[in-house]
Amino acid sequence: MLELGLKNRVAIITGASDGLGRATAEKLAAEGCKVAICARREAHLRDVAETIASTTGSEVLAVPADVSKAADIERFVGAAVDRFGGVDIAVNNAGKSAAASLEEVDDAAWQEDLDLKVMGAVRVCRLVVPIMRARGGGSIVNATIVGGKAPLARALPTSVSRAAGINLTKSLANEYAADQIRVNTICIGLLKSEQWVRRAAGRPVEELYQELSASVPLGRIGEEAEYADLVAFLVSDRAAYITGTAVNLDGGMAAVV
Repeated sequence: MLELGLKNRVAIITGASDGLGRATAEKLAAEGCKVAICARREAHLRDVAETIASTTGSEVLAVPADVSKAADIERFVGAAVDRFGGVDIAVNNAGKSAAASLEEVDDAAWQEDLDLKVMGAVRVCRLVVPIMRARGGGSIVNATIVGGKAPLARALPTSVSRAAGINLTKSLANEYAADQIRVNTICIGLLKSEQWVRRAAGRPVEELYQELSASVPLGRIGEEAEYADLVAFLVSDRAAYITGTAVNLDGGMAAVV
């Protein structure tokens, strides 16, 4: 087994009640991290936290929060620091699909997407950077999409907000490298997640996955656990020389590297 050196580190993960965020929380807890998770659905979030804690033996803190609201982010990070004494790892995972044509997206939809995906990550980073600096370093992973590098038509506003996330990653990596704070982003392609279950609208979701697989060179949809494994590697000691990188997790779909 590859030792990642994550035992007793403190990780915070946004959007962690389902899908990729939950898989990441499970993985980091299994590696020995103390984990704080947030999402909007309080009862479900607390059930998830209890399940992860019971299966991994790690401490898991659940804090109901809307990542698009600055006060909620402050409360979430503050609760993690109060409970665990600091933050070593931050995973900005919160987000949702938002893809339409220019004429279909009004100002309110633009603002909602930017508040959730860009300002949510900015605010988390602004809060955790001083904490990480005082602890001698840390690691941040921002979830983005391959469309942030090479957007398709009718991919607004998410292709723009995710491009901002990629550039935020590179800028922060350069700014805080001297403080031993590493910042990377995972550019997601087609991965299994709760959003596809919802889009399946009652039909077997595996049928939808099979259809989507036709556009993936590797011939399948990615697994949630594969995303979680990559996050765990990037925040670990094994990736100590990796920062400012945008890693495609897309089965070879993207036309750009």
